[in-house]
Amino acid sequence: MSSPASSKAPASGSAPGPEPSGPTPAEAAASRTVDGNLDGAGRGGMQKMKISCVLLTMGNRPAELRRAINSVFEQRGVDIDVTVVGNGADLPELPKDVAAVRLPENVGIPEGRNLGVQECRGDIILFLDDDGWYRSPDLARHVHDAFAADPGLGAISFRIADPDGGPDQRRHVPRLRVGDAQRSSRVTTFLGGACAIRRTAFEQGGGLPGEFFYAHEETDLAWRIMDAGFHIVYDAEAVMYHPAVAPTRHDNFYRLNARNRVWLARRNLPWPLAAVYLANWVGITVLRERNGAALRAWFRGFMEGWREDAGPRAPMKWSTAWRMTRTGRPPII
Repeated sequence: MSSPASSKAPASGSAPGPEPSGPTPAEAAASRTVDGNLDGAGRGGMQKMKISCVLLTMGNRPAELRRAINSVFEQRGVDIDVTVVGNGADLPELPKDVAAVRLPENVGIPEGRNLGVQECRGDIILFLDDDGWYRSPDLARHVHDAFAADPGLGAISFRIADPDGGPDQRRHVPRLRVGDAQRSSRVTTFLGGACAIRRTAFEQGGGLPGEFFYAHEETDLAWRIMDAGFHIVYDAEAVMYHPAVAPTRHDNFYRLNARNRVWLARRNLPWPLAAVYLANWVGITVLRERNGAALRAWFRGFMEGWREDAGPRAPMKWSTAWRMTRTGRPPII
């Protein structure tokens, strides 16, 4: 990994190209663009797409929030705007070009992002948290060109680098077999605070499931994006910074993790796959977790996932499950 002081810009090429089969109706719809040429030049005949960044904050990190905003406005060669969502929090003074959405209560990460998307008009949506920021001023242009060149591309998951120069964390690479974090590939999910999504894919996937509040909401949308005919890429050249923090810092992590995993299966998987998926995760959790309190919280959430309404059920096509399997992560784990 390059050191934090590195000024190397991401490569302009996109990650692996589309599969050889013809475009689906969703891929054809995904080619919607805005008239005009990037920087007034043709750049290979690609048309300009507007980019919006939805930045979620709890209002308790004003310095970090300003750093994140600055890293967006430093992006070169793209039409980009910023919407800051105060999730149950007052917002500090913001630059005049920033749109602000102040929510009276904390509605959770996915619904906060959904409401931010409603307020912006970008063809490409960047999701960013207030403690993250973009390393290169060319990242947005790199993302723009990837979407413009590949109408079937639904979402890009970024590589998260440690600002202190530590190694890339394996859990930030959305592959079953992580391998080299600096290798790009097709994947079946993305990182919620380190991603770019085509608006048409976001809309066809139904947006993020607001009722999840936290945990697995990106995977729910990713599976629906793929079922609509799009593909998802982990792009190791699209780099952002985020401090190394443990997901278990969140209250109710184990309960929501288990509840939402059940909801994920109930909403998206054919019942035979749902049964195998949930059985596998029960086994994985029992083998992996040694803390008794954490296990009890997890199983409380697991039962809650069956008792409570999971939202609309739209099981994916078997062809989508097979495509996910070919990509390297069958929807049973």
